Amino acid sequence: MLKALQAAVANSLEKKQKLGQYAVIWQNGRPAQTGGDAPKTAS
Repeated sequence: MLKALQAAVANSLEKKQKLGQYAVIWQNGRPAQTGGDAPKTAS
């Protein structure tokens, strides 16, 4: 079941990348937006 979920997430992220959309992922214990069109966040 874990492999199926990993494959589904990988496919979804690949599709978003091809469409030029950003994705929200978990990074360093916090949500992070990745991709060329990701909204700018105030830090």
